[in-house]
Amino acid sequence: MGPLGVVYQLEISPSQDQLAGRAAEVLASQLKLALAERERVLLALAGGTTPAAAYRLLGQEQLAWDRVDVLLGDERWVGPEDPASNARMLHETLLALGPAREAHFHPVPTERDTPLASAEAFEQTLRQLCGDPPVLDLILLGLGDDGHTASLFPGSAAAGVTDRAVAVGEGKGLERITLTAPVLSAARQVIILVSGAAKQEALRRLLDPAESPLRTPAKLVQPRQPVLVLADAAAAGLVAGA
Repeated sequence: MGPLGVVYQLEISPSQDQLAGRAAEVLASQLKLALAERERVLLALAGGTTPAAAYRLLGQEQLAWDRVDVLLGDERWVGPEDPASNARMLHETLLALGPAREAHFHPVPTERDTPLASAEAFEQTLRQLCGDPPVLDLILLGLGDDGHTASLFPGSAAAGVTDRAVAVGEGKGLERITLTAPVLSAARQVIILVSGAAKQEALRRLLDPAESPLRTPAKLVQPRQPVLVLADAAAAGLVAGA
């Protein structure tokens, strides 16, 4: 149990490759359930390197992808062709060649004049897709070695935003656009993907009921449903006995 009643369900895969396979399997299963219940399904995905292998596998799944709207939980404020762009990564993985290319992808409009203008435009898209307040069906998040998730970094203003769905953040020297904690917490299902020995301490802190969300902003994500944490053995080194 987290401090405010969050339940974390930890599942450990032996290797990074097996974690990618398991993540794709779980995401496909959750999407099938959601598609059986609703006409359209809203899926928010993490950027970064950890989920890329999972997205390649997920993209091959035979689903009603034309009924899936895909968004990013956060995006670096760079052009769509920049190597740091999460949208580019999705185009090269999930949306590349398989059945998932039929999905409707709504990238963060980073070509606007300022990060704030991009955030405001993305918030408008979000509300058009999933109402006000926005409720996403399924969110996959990552976990940084500093305890951040999406672009909610420790000590950042974005981590404290509660009156907007989208905020401007900054982390690792880049301006970013991010969904805020209330939107992440309102999702019907949240999955956190954690890989690599560098994440051991962050994962231990995430699962620690006494840990402060100020130091580990991933703990700000507090959905009513249990949070499924998919980790590889390297990341789970400090909590494997828990």
